[in-house]
Amino acid sequence: MKKVILPLLAIVYISLAFAQNTFKAILKDSLTNEALIGATAVLKGTTNGSSADGNGKIEIKSIPNGTQTIVFSYIGYKKLELTFIFPLADSLKEQIVFMKSDGEELEEVIVSTTRTSRSIQNVPTRVEVIELEEIEEKSNMRPSNVSMLLHESTGIQVQQTSATSANASVRIQGLDGRYTQLLKDGYPNFGNFASGLSILEIPPLDLKQVEIIKGPASPLYGGGAIAGVVNFISKTPKEKAEYNFVLNQSNIGQTNIGAFASQRKNKFGYTLFSLGNLQQPYDVDKDDFTELPKSTDFTMHPKLFFYPSDKSTFIIGNSFTTGERTGGDIQVVKGNADTSHTYFEKNKTTRNISTFEFNKKINEKNIFKIKSSFSYFNRAIILSDYNFKGINYNSFSDLSYVHNLKNQTLIVGTSFIYDNFSETNILMMFPNRNFISNTGGVYAQHTLDISEKIKLEGGFRTDIVNYSNTNYSKTEFFVLPRVSALFKLTDKLSSRIGGGLGYKAPTVFTEQTESIQYRNVLPLNNVTSEKSYGGTADLNYKTSIGQNLYLAINQLFFYTLIDNATVLQSNTSGNYFFTNANKPVESKGFETNLKFIYKEHLKFFVGYTFTDAKAKYLTSNQYLPLLPQNKLNIALVYEKERNLKIGLEGYFSDRQFLPNGTRTPSFWEFGVMAEKTFGKISVFINFENFTDTRQSRYKRVINEPHNNPTFDDIWTHTEGFTINGGLKIKL
Repeated sequence: MKKVILPLLAIVYISLAFAQNTFKAILKDSLTNEALIGATAVLKGTTNGSSADGNGKIEIKSIPNGTQTIVFSYIGYKKLELTFIFPLADSLKEQIVFMKSDGEELEEVIVSTTRTSRSIQNVPTRVEVIELEEIEEKSNMRPSNVSMLLHESTGIQVQQTSATSANASVRIQGLDGRYTQLLKDGYPNFGNFASGLSILEIPPLDLKQVEIIKGPASPLYGGGAIAGVVNFISKTPKEKAEYNFVLNQSNIGQTNIGAFASQRKNKFGYTLFSLGNLQQPYDVDKDDFTELPKSTDFTMHPKLFFYPSDKSTFIIGNSFTTGERTGGDIQVVKGNADTSHTYFEKNKTTRNISTFEFNKKINEKNIFKIKSSFSYFNRAIILSDYNFKGINYNSFSDLSYVHNLKNQTLIVGTSFIYDNFSETNILMMFPNRNFISNTGGVYAQHTLDISEKIKLEGGFRTDIVNYSNTNYSKTEFFVLPRVSALFKLTDKLSSRIGGGLGYKAPTVFTEQTESIQYRNVLPLNNVTSEKSYGGTADLNYKTSIGQNLYLAINQLFFYTLIDNATVLQSNTSGNYFFTNANKPVESKGFETNLKFIYKEHLKFFVGYTFTDAKAKYLTSNQYLPLLPQNKLNIALVYEKERNLKIGLEGYFSDRQFLPNGTRTPSFWEFGVMAEKTFGKISVFINFENFTDTRQSRYKRVINEPHNNPTFDDIWTHTEGFTINGGLKIKL
């Protein structure tokens, strides 16, 4: 019997052994063709699997004969199941498996600010991208404008400049807002007099992403981009119609109603955005002065798209915004003024921006583009004893040509900017602040892929700038080089290094003069442009830890020096004037960003910023005021796509120097939000700053008497704890 059984067992064993198969594959990104290091492949229904090595290769052994399903997974990518019949026809051949990103990875984003139409992972210039998902999350907190979106980004500070009207500006690297260039779809229509209310008049509902370049970006966007560029990118129409609606209400008396619609049919397309905001006056500390002004504003932004061929696009748009904001003594704001209550501050604004764009793809490699805009900004600042009114006209034209080769991109172009400010209520005893500037320039930028691991970018710009007022006229010539490089050191580690020159033409419209409503500010006299040089360097590391945890680390270092800085001073008559400093402003520091993603649904973010910014022309304390040297932001988010999102955020700001040399306390602020989706309807609620951190808890911001108050510098929230909630509809 043994002579029969043993041979049979041997035959069965040998058969089973030969029935085991080996599966070999290379896992790649479907768009970039890059190897997905650490991605996993598991035989469905078993624990038999493997992780991809440094070349994206996996190998699974001991696979039985027959039809088998293999499950491919990678954090940030859509899960993929493929079925094979074993034994394979060619068992020695490596399969190529492409996986698609689910949007978690910034590396799949195509950036437009660099104009090269490259994915972010192949651009030598360091670009940070805030994607649609995060824009929608932040718009839940503040649908009226983008201030919250920028305030909670690492290395960016939104500085409030008015205690009664809540005006604000954007700082990067600790530098004043005038050194950051704000763009909407590449159009620079938010400078000079129009800058004071700019971020309060850019709603987020029609945005698809925000792109941020920190440091000089002069070749493509001029010398004014000293600290950086923030480019707000609008949505474009698709074949499938999109209809979005938002309704928001807060406990501080703010109501927001907005709608966005878009669609493309054949040769025509459109986008249409409108938003109305209503804010009741809000006095949180009961001192009879508003922390938030009574305000109403309305935005309407239609755009028409015409596609005469597959290679040509015409885009015509017009953005109209009008608003009125009244803050100050709340009795006056409510219409109960008397002899003891007379102070108010009112802002009336009308902003209209018309744009035209033509894109022509000459062939698959060459693109010709014309962009032009004209903006009109009318603003009146009315106080109980003072008025300031003016109109700012701005026109922008840009013509560029992009030539793409297999491993390089060349951009050449020319641009012209006309800016004219006219004061419309000239006081009899005070000179007007009228100012005109003309800037013409030519530029070129060359991006070269030396290899898959080294990519270089070099560019330069030459500008001729003429600016004039009744006191003087001056023409200056600038040559602005810029270089950057991307080094893909390994599949997990990369580095970007860049630097360049910049300049900023003089203006009376700064954060300091905005905070005093331009009262007693004399027109410029023999003040010349500020000149800068600076650079950034970063290291970026990403990896998967096991099958469920994804880790990304970015470490950025920055340095900027500004010579000839314009400084506001006062004379014995109590008037203010600008002069050029004899020593520079210097800003240096670093940013650290960590991102953890666990099983795709749980995300943890940490951002830290250290900024050492000094005005070397000062004789005593040289630290720039209202700037925390250390800032920390943390966020924990649980998200199940199109179902549930819950987020907890915390922000720490270090002590800040005030202009008088004293220091503020450090502080924390925390917020929590939740959003639940039911089909096409989402319901959201947000508890912002629920620890009620606000400046009036330390000292009153506005000081009596009511008829002639004085104002402290603003270094943290003024409105305190807020709750808002609402619903969104996506059709």
